[in-house]
Amino acid sequence: MKKAAELVFIPSPGVGHLVSAVEIAKLLVARDDQLFITVLTMKLPFDCMPKGTVDAYTDSKSQRIKFVELPEEAIETRGINPNLFLKFFIENHKAHVKDAVTKLTESDQSDSKPRLAGFVIDLFCTSMIDVADEIGVPTYIFFTSSAGFLGLMFHLQTLHDEQNKDCIEFKDSDAELVVPSFVNPLPAGSVLPGVFLDKHGAAEFINHARRFRETKGILVNTFIELESHALQSISDDGKTPPLYPVGPILNLKSDDNHEGSEILKWLDDQPPSSVVFLCFGSMGSFGEDQVREIACALEHSGLRFLWSLRQAPPKGMVAFPSDYADHKGVLPEGFLDRTVGIGKVIGWAPQVAILAHRAIGGFVSHCGWNSTLESLWHGVPVATWPMYAEQQLNAFQLVRDLGLAVEIKMSYRRDDQVVVSAEEIERGIKEVMEHDSDQRKRVKEMSEKCKKALMDGGSSHSSLGCFIDQLFL
Repeated sequence: MKKAAELVFIPSPGVGHLVSAVEIAKLLVARDDQLFITVLTMKLPFDCMPKGTVDAYTDSKSQRIKFVELPEEAIETRGINPNLFLKFFIENHKAHVKDAVTKLTESDQSDSKPRLAGFVIDLFCTSMIDVADEIGVPTYIFFTSSAGFLGLMFHLQTLHDEQNKDCIEFKDSDAELVVPSFVNPLPAGSVLPGVFLDKHGAAEFINHARRFRETKGILVNTFIELESHALQSISDDGKTPPLYPVGPILNLKSDDNHEGSEILKWLDDQPPSSVVFLCFGSMGSFGEDQVREIACALEHSGLRFLWSLRQAPPKGMVAFPSDYADHKGVLPEGFLDRTVGIGKVIGWAPQVAILAHRAIGGFVSHCGWNSTLESLWHGVPVATWPMYAEQQLNAFQLVRDLGLAVEIKMSYRRDDQVVVSAEEIERGIKEVMEHDSDQRKRVKEMSEKCKKALMDGGSSHSSLGCFIDQLFL
């Protein structure tokens, strides 16, 4: 009889990464009753998530998943390069992780105690490989973004280390970059993640890619039917650890708080597939000029809309956006009165519950990977408006490589001070709301495929089984 095994999960701080880690942990323990998981959580020095959000995700309702909150680390956020903040923050937790894991392994030395089978770390937590090496256990990556982005990281690392090419030379460039994990060449200056166009950020991500190669395997939050080209190109490289496409890993539990129920009640009164939903993720916010252009586009389009509008943090602060005390001050005068019959402006949004609602016909999204997978799962086509991180790349893949989305402005970057015009926005939202478009048909087909991937015998179900099998070899 095989001996029980324990995995230590180390997600990056931030609810998006935590949600995915908890969901894959639930899948793992549900598949094998000899698996136990401890999730080590880090708390950011700023947190404007609605009260109870993180607690809701850590309430796993499984006796075999436990959570250990690591001691808080004070770190100054003013004046620090945003691309290096996470690096310092996570490295400062290495000693806490070692202490927590030591306590785990020393607390019970009986034969019934599960053996420590390894660390499963988030893509940003590669410094924790050092701790796993000290303890003498293998490390696995849980990659919460697309296989296309994973392939880009490996490709840029190879270009840097083997050909001495520096990706920051693509900044403000019109050059096209051929990347094996994408079908079409990338317009490098406009869709490469901004972090690769910053000297410090590029060095950090290239180091992450190097360290990925030291691990025993990479779990990727995608599925073969969506990213077959990207997954095959990485596997063909011959220099990467085994890949386990196990997605879509999603938290599909409805949020039933009071504010959320009021929003859903409003949607109940709207016709099927009639509402365009605008939401830009936990870090998404706009300046007042851009807010006015969005408002003008929505009003002029005549479409029904649900708009999650949030306030930007103070300049120079690394922090989450927050809800406005009153939206009236930032919107064009009379906008709320003129659109009262067809539109609703909200703050924080229970996104999954909204996307699942029959009234939603299109989604204006920042193209974060979790949001992308949620929209595909629910069969809602996307109008792409990326803002930061790898979102431009996700938008490119969805629009150009996969034909699953329409474009509002693929090259938009939050820090460029560019204002997207009301005309561009209106064109995009009208296009995403077309009822017989090719994109809508493809999204509906992909919705069926992603659900089948997780079913018994599906591609992701089988891939997760392969991962579990090798834990017990």
